[in-house]
Amino acid sequence: MVIEQIRMPQLGESVTEGTISKWLVSVGDKVNKYDPLAEIMTDKVNAEVPSSFTGTIKELIAEDGDTLAVGEIICTIEVQDGKTEAAAVSEKKTEMVETIAVPPAEQGNKARYSPAVLKISQEHEIDLTQVTGTGAGGRITRKDLLKLIDSGNIPRAGIKVEAPKQSEVVQETVQVISTQPATTKQAAPAPNIPVAVGDIEIPVTGIRKAIAANMLRSKHEAPHAWTMIEVDATNLVEYRNSLKNEFKNKEGFNLTFFAFFVKAVAQALKEFPQINSMWAGDKIIQKKDINISIAVATDDALYVPVIKNADEKTIKGIAREITDLAVKVRNGKLRSEDMQGGTFTVNNTGSFGSIQSMGIINYPQAAILQVESIVKRPVIMNNNMIAVRDMVNLCMSLDHRVLDGLVCGRFLQRVKEIIENTSESTTSIY
Repeated sequence: MVIEQIRMPQLGESVTEGTISKWLVSVGDKVNKYDPLAEIMTDKVNAEVPSSFTGTIKELIAEDGDTLAVGEIICTIEVQDGKTEAAAVSEKKTEMVETIAVPPAEQGNKARYSPAVLKISQEHEIDLTQVTGTGAGGRITRKDLLKLIDSGNIPRAGIKVEAPKQSEVVQETVQVISTQPATTKQAAPAPNIPVAVGDIEIPVTGIRKAIAANMLRSKHEAPHAWTMIEVDATNLVEYRNSLKNEFKNKEGFNLTFFAFFVKAVAQALKEFPQINSMWAGDKIIQKKDINISIAVATDDALYVPVIKNADEKTIKGIAREITDLAVKVRNGKLRSEDMQGGTFTVNNTGSFGSIQSMGIINYPQAAILQVESIVKRPVIMNNNMIAVRDMVNLCMSLDHRVLDGLVCGRFLQRVKEIIENTSESTTSIY
């Protein structure tokens, strides 16, 4: 008999944790290899976790709604169909560990730490040897560290900090707020909002928490700057409108304005590769591939699937991918690989009538572009005559650690030039 462990998988780049939205098995259930065990939810994707073994569910370490760091154990399986050589070695190692008597406190201090725990501890200078974990086997979890940060009672190397009693946590948190200045690294406690008769309390889902955490990290870590350029899209509007009905009948999906903008951005990124970069602490990574993340919203979440190698695709190909990815998101069929590898984000805020907005950068990318609504406006032309034109604002948020205004201004000028020169004579959709 061998007890095997199933751990929280990493379902995308920069994903450090996942929430178990629903267990699909119970203790005692027999499962085959690759059978789904649980539905996992992150800020990027919903997915099922398959079993790596054939056997019987021994223990469910986490419960529905629990959030665990990538790599943490979520359940154990008793493998009953004979020992493989690797399983025998694993069991032997387990027996050897069991023969060594280690006090519980020492076990907690000597435990391996997940990447999320290590990152938070380094950012906040937390001495992990003074932290008591609440995870399986006394393991320190991300939640344990966030509670310490919220309380302000952070143990640091060389300074012994006594853990507060449960009844004292709220009082200590209030004292921290009144005596310590706010910093970008310190998470503020939830406000005490009175609930009146008729008010509706809506529980925060795991994916909503994950989105909030990622947005907060982006705003705290990346110094956001913002710029906007006005573009005359009259030629584009006329060209697309002349094609859209024939295109829909022939191809079976819509030829949207957004596809033209994504193609223009991909072309400009190829000419200004500095924009296609990411901050990596002591270096900047300039990505070779141009993979455009697009924002797709549902009623309660925002997903950012990726159009891979967008610079190599035609406008038709991009339009097809936009349609396919949006359908996957709304049908809950988006896969983790659909979310990975994005290097720059384009957000179609104009789809709901916005004419000006400031997006939060999709961490760890260096910039995000908001394509606003195309609206008819009176414009003074070169001959000083006033004409009604189809105008659109392109709004760009940038990480000022990576990018400066000069290169971003030139990038936007290039996108503007491509859009304004889009016509039947200059642009092919195939």
